[in-house]
Amino acid sequence: MINLKNDYCYIAHPRIMEKLNQNLDNTYVGYGLDEHTKKASDLIKNVFKCKKADVHFLTGGTITNKILIAHCLKPFEAVISADNGHIHVHETGAIEATGHKVLVVNNSDGKVKADDVEQIVVKHTDEHMVRPKMLYISNPTEYGTIYSLAELKELYTICKKLNMYLYVDGARLACALMANENTIQASDLAKYVDAFYIGGTKNGLMMGEALVIVNDCLKEEFRYTQKHFGGLLAKGFLCGLQFEALFENNLFFEIGAYQNNLANLLTEGFKQLGIQFFTQTRTNQVFITIENDIVEQLSKYVMFDIWERGSNQTTIRFVTHYKLEVSQVNEVIHLLEVLTKARN
Repeated sequence: MINLKNDYCYIAHPRIMEKLNQNLDNTYVGYGLDEHTKKASDLIKNVFKCKKADVHFLTGGTITNKILIAHCLKPFEAVISADNGHIHVHETGAIEATGHKVLVVNNSDGKVKADDVEQIVVKHTDEHMVRPKMLYISNPTEYGTIYSLAELKELYTICKKLNMYLYVDGARLACALMANENTIQASDLAKYVDAFYIGGTKNGLMMGEALVIVNDCLKEEFRYTQKHFGGLLAKGFLCGLQFEALFENNLFFEIGAYQNNLANLLTEGFKQLGIQFFTQTRTNQVFITIENDIVEQLSKYVMFDIWERGSNQTTIRFVTHYKLEVSQVNEVIHLLEVLTKARN
């Protein structure tokens, strides 16, 4: 069975495991106050050119989003998201559980438009309604699409105009930064967002995300909020060691590029077969729409996600990862070719 269901399906990249094994017998202080966590933080600040930022390490994306949003917003303030945004669709009401409403706008190929942000803010006029205070976006989006630098600047500008924060979920940030059509540099994030997180769970780590807080107004007492919501890890050095390995020799970008390259190979193979795409492949997520009977047959050999099921056709998602091999990509293409020809 070839696994294309997600990019967090193995324990960790060998170089991550090597770092952990090298430090197996060492003793550490807890709660992220160790030397490896500090070094990881310094490496991130250097790569993203944000030496004055605060870096905090957490275990997963949902808890990172929940804690950061709860920390930034007053009880009567809300966060804006695309209607397919992770905090709106895939986090089981985690944000709402903190007392903050998620306001949604229609996505455009997965992305949020600045005009839509302004329109929803204008509609919330007084103290009888929640006040939109933060815009949440992810890069890549839920569809694997990416924001351009111009789009990011436009969103940041409208957020500043409306006195809002801009927060970027970077669960697959390495893939966004290494995409062929990407125009956003790592250093741009520190210029045009208030906070963002760097995904490790979906980029070779056992677990872990690095939250980077750029806006000085949001830095104060974050560790209190982190502990309050159960996100301050006693063995924080585990995240520190892994992120140190991820950034000390360019592994972060290598994994992102590798995953993208395999997704592009998969895409080119599907194009040769005349397969219908749900959206254009930009990063390591590939969405195709095929007949239901082919979906059923393919599922016997390949693991993937059902994205949108129809009466005759279904959209499915493939996600490439660091353990995937070119030979496996070719095998999936061949399988789909055989199944398609057999049906016709």
